[in-house]
Amino acid sequence: MSGHQPSRHVNGFGNEVSCKKREDYLEWPEYFMAVAFLSAQRSKDPSSQVGACIVNSENKIVGIGYNGMPNGCSDDVLPWTRTAAHRLDTKYPYVCHAELNAIMNKNSADVKGCSMYVALFPCNECAKLIIQAGIKEVIFMSDKYHDTTEMTAARRMFDLAGIIYREFKPKCNKIIIDFDSINSRPSQKLL
Repeated sequence: MSGHQPSRHVNGFGNEVSCKKREDYLEWPEYFMAVAFLSAQRSKDPSSQVGACIVNSENKIVGIGYNGMPNGCSDDVLPWTRTAAHRLDTKYPYVCHAELNAIMNKNSADVKGCSMYVALFPCNECAKLIIQAGIKEVIFMSDKYHDTTEMTAARRMFDLAGIIYREFKPKCNKIIIDFDSINSRPSQKLL
């Protein structure tokens, strides 16, 4: 037993009702990382789907982005491959990263002092944008490219600029979105 007894009160009809809230709700960090992962599902990149979610000090989302081709550039024309004989035939010179898109898609005047939740540790180019935008903290899920030059440069710049970065430690491995759940009826009678 958890020691928490549901509080009870009498409603406007004279009936005693329980006032116990759900305890299996998403906490803020899980929610924000889930938003980043959900936005990544919009990416058309066949090898890397990355999302980012920018949050202010009031736990309000102020920007969301995912990796994709620049506005006005057909993602049916530009390449999505990782390797080719010529770099111009790969995705790398063209793709806008999730962090860039989240900053550009912001719905507030600025993102100064905000936190960014992102699936992958940011590269050096995104680190520059994050620093220039005034984001104070980066929470990432994966750092699988940790030993690359780009990530080493990103960490160096974050350290010099005083940007906090930390790995996200989820409390659960999966968050399921069940569109049918909204149609289920509560087990208790309302009468």
